[in-house]
Amino acid sequence: MASAARAEAVAPQRTGRSLRAWQQAALDQYEQESPKDFLVTATPGAGKTTFALTLAARLLQRREVARVVVVCPTDHLRLQWADAADRMGIVLDPGLTNAVGPVRAGTQGYVTTYAQVAGKPMLHAARATAVKTLVVLDEVHHAGDGLSWGEAIEEAYGFAARRLCLTGTPFRTKPDERIPFVRYEEDGFEAEEGGLVSRADYTYGYKEALADSVVRPVVFAAYTGTSRWRNSAGEVVAASLSEAGTRSVEMQAWRTALDPKGQWVPHVIAAMDDRITHLREEGGMPDAAGLILASDQDDARAYATIVRRVTGKAPELILSDDPKASKKIERFATGSARIAVCVRMISEGVDVPRAAVLAWMTSYRTPLFFAQAVGRVVRARASHESATVFLPAVRPLLSLAASMEEQRNHVMPPPKTVQGDELDLEPLPPEEREPATMKQFEALEADARFAHVLASGTAHTGEGRPAAAPLAAEEEDFLGIPGLLTAEQTASLLAKRDDELRMRIAQRAHSGDDTGELPIVENHPDEDDAGRSWRDAAELRREINRLVSRVSAKTSTPHAVVHTELRKAVPGPPSASASVDVLRARRERLRTML
Repeated sequence: MASAARAEAVAPQRTGRSLRAWQQAALDQYEQESPKDFLVTATPGAGKTTFALTLAARLLQRREVARVVVVCPTDHLRLQWADAADRMGIVLDPGLTNAVGPVRAGTQGYVTTYAQVAGKPMLHAARATAVKTLVVLDEVHHAGDGLSWGEAIEEAYGFAARRLCLTGTPFRTKPDERIPFVRYEEDGFEAEEGGLVSRADYTYGYKEALADSVVRPVVFAAYTGTSRWRNSAGEVVAASLSEAGTRSVEMQAWRTALDPKGQWVPHVIAAMDDRITHLREEGGMPDAAGLILASDQDDARAYATIVRRVTGKAPELILSDDPKASKKIERFATGSARIAVCVRMISEGVDVPRAAVLAWMTSYRTPLFFAQAVGRVVRARASHESATVFLPAVRPLLSLAASMEEQRNHVMPPPKTVQGDELDLEPLPPEEREPATMKQFEALEADARFAHVLASGTAHTGEGRPAAAPLAAEEEDFLGIPGLLTAEQTASLLAKRDDELRMRIAQRAHSGDDTGELPIVENHPDEDDAGRSWRDAAELRREINRLVSRVSAKTSTPHAVVHTELRKAVPGPPSASASVDVLRARRERLRTML
């Protein structure tokens, strides 16, 4: 019970922290209405987690609820939510599984995933109705019926006392695929098809966040290039990314550009690295970092090798099937590594404030995914910061980039399969994947060159600048303080840097510096996990298991018998459900037995 007492004592102080204007306004509206269901749509990076936990702390203090349950898309977000709650004085357990029945003593709730709730909805229903519970549904669009999780979420939390839904962008759906606990209204754009759009109780968009300096302004640097590939008929086809004719040709040119064997990828990685260097040395962000989004794990591994070859430094490679993936994300978020390569592990909800550069090297292009991924690099820490997104100059992405400052309603297609707790989204919508006749497609080569900068929905190439008007000294500050340069000047700088990068890459390609055999990921010391209440409990359980093994070996007593004797000596629930205080007492008891 010590953890609960600690939380109750700390919460009043921590919930008095300064809130952003939108967070305070949303809280005021919630407390005035005191609703059962409340949907907040706030642009990625605006601070939805802080808002939700502040509300949770207030409801706990007033004893309007006695438990908080957070449901999120991935396992790593469970850890992120638990850490954030701990800083607010709320003890949420991110390790509670479906195999453990009751909520662990000494906590005020837990964090789970949509996949876990779908696994045993009645178990989560029992937990949510045992006491008055606030259920926070993070990125609630994942609860859609189209994902086969909607019915489970409704079954689990249909009778919860309060429900708070959070999303980074509005979303559309069909009448027969309504997401539980979300209100809808007819979609004006799709009224003829019977489309519905989510109706938020409180909305805080990108425009408002930009005006409040809550998010960074984004510079989109588009790179074109000529792609060459062999089609199923054995013909060699060449097309420019920015001038591809048909949709099919555009798709194949894009796919070829992203092939690790070509020159488009290393060129853009070099440009990305150059931007990170500038931010660290002259841009007032000494810890600036970049993210590379790949279409699949094979590409991610290949891109990591290219990063090592082009930059001379190993990136952090973060893949969903790596058991240390969550630790790697935490390490990257707080460390000094320059670049992380991932598929979708850092695309939604993951908080890496020092990430300010994104390289879009994936063929996935839904509006919601684009907004969520770009949202990883827009979280502002100071007014002078800006974000840069490097992307292929293809129409689907340029259209999404041009509309970033507009209030959009996004559509998210359902994932085809689920691997653990990670969404396994197809890189291309099903109707756009090539038919069986395209199986002989072979990417041959692709080059890269700077195309233009997108500013206010307009493309600026930098061409036409008078040759007699050299860049002034202050203009050499590569994409410096937002507003320092015009869009044309920014484009001119990128074009100039592009020529320099082309020479640098060519020199490295012919230098014989083949570092492909070097480790892709550097060895980093594991983070010290001490000091976190839920982390303490997890470590205590592991230590107890180790001590039980030692006692068993010393006394020739079966492990089960040792566990039984331990529970008799220190009464309480099994270790999987026991509080930190009980676990510590059992550890000390085991030590006396050695």
